[in-house]
Amino acid sequence: MNDTIASIATSLGVGAISIIRVSGIDAISIVNKLFKGHNLESVESHTIHYGHIVNNGEIIDEVLVTVMKRPKTYTMEDVVEINCHGGIASTNKVLELLLLNGCRLAERGEFTKRAFLNGRIDLVEAEAVSDLINSETDIERRVALQGLSGNLSKLIKKLRSDLLNIISNIEVNIDYPEYQDIYEVTKEDLKNKLPNIKNQLERIVKDYETSRLLYKGINVAIVGRPNVGKSSLLNKLLDENKAIVTSIPGTTRDIVEGTIFIDGIKLNIIDTAGIRETKDIVESIGVEKSLEVIEKANLILLLLNNNEELTNEDKELIDKTCGKTTIFVVNKNDLQSKLDIDNLNLENVISINTIDDVGIQLLKKKIKELFNIDKLNNNDSIYVTNIRQITKIKECLKIITEIENSMNLDVELDMLEMDLKAVWNNLGLIIGDAYDEELLDDLFKNFCVGK
Repeated sequence: MNDTIASIATSLGVGAISIIRVSGIDAISIVNKLFKGHNLESVESHTIHYGHIVNNGEIIDEVLVTVMKRPKTYTMEDVVEINCHGGIASTNKVLELLLLNGCRLAERGEFTKRAFLNGRIDLVEAEAVSDLINSETDIERRVALQGLSGNLSKLIKKLRSDLLNIISNIEVNIDYPEYQDIYEVTKEDLKNKLPNIKNQLERIVKDYETSRLLYKGINVAIVGRPNVGKSSLLNKLLDENKAIVTSIPGTTRDIVEGTIFIDGIKLNIIDTAGIRETKDIVESIGVEKSLEVIEKANLILLLLNNNEELTNEDKELIDKTCGKTTIFVVNKNDLQSKLDIDNLNLENVISINTIDDVGIQLLKKKIKELFNIDKLNNNDSIYVTNIRQITKIKECLKIITEIENSMNLDVELDMLEMDLKAVWNNLGLIIGDAYDEELLDDLFKNFCVGK
């Protein structure tokens, strides 16, 4: 990293401004050769200067140049940013002059790679930068910012410190058994300390499953027997008349889909055909599709008619959703109640009608509760969406389970120590305390140029 890199940091095209970023030991002196204005080598750090980029007396562009001296920069190297007019020709010409005067064209993600290698950020934070750049929804943005907050890194470092303390004491016991005044680690100690580490990692894995679901969108199936108001609920949630609504049972013969957002979380809502026994060939195909949707859905909204008694078809549907995340939606609460479900001890029951919004808002609130959507606003939460990170955490959990099994088989502590070191090393790979060049090259090649 002894050379100086340069790259266009903004999207190339016609616009108000474009920014060219330069980083490295000669960043200030190289830009200063081309800049007509203040002597950049004598200015204060983190200051902006007006002038022109000039080549052999020819003005190339009118610019603002920001000078940032190490170590208080993104890369912890000297960094200069040239704010040009946003034309393609002038931006490329300024970059060309920088390359001719000693800069090298930066590789993808090389600025962030230097920030990592120079110790400004760890690998988790570097990956969060990429996630933030590529985020398309508000939830992706928030999760990426949590990665940048350092909460995961702090937890990993704390767990590694706890493991290192255990490992060190075991090694002292093995290497210096003659000393009587040192703390002796026993399997009982390990049994007391290991569960806390395991629980912390299991919580991350559990939250990962939720966060991945929120990233992709929650698949919500609206199910129920015919004519309970499924299509009306879909239209109400979407705020449009997407599904045909009539009083004739079996109107919906096929799957009808739509998308809504609750606090930035995408819900892929599917209105299914009414599920009942039928001899109608077309309707029976719709019923089969509905049953398939139930199996694949992340959330089921099972509609029941408040104005009718509970039927055998209702009971069968309740049985089919057993073990799945389900909200029982009692529809038509503006009509006389004939439905008796108190003895079923159902959880997550919401009473609505599709005429007013009161019940609909309660339904949305319940969805937020079931998927911990509000928790994402908590800065102390730790959500991992990165496959590399979660794979390493799962490897650690597998090894910890093997350690627990080995303790039950009365395996010696020095053998267990090897597995503890494996957990410690895997956690180190997550934050980048240990890495190889191939990993870094693969990770940063997914970044955009100039970041």
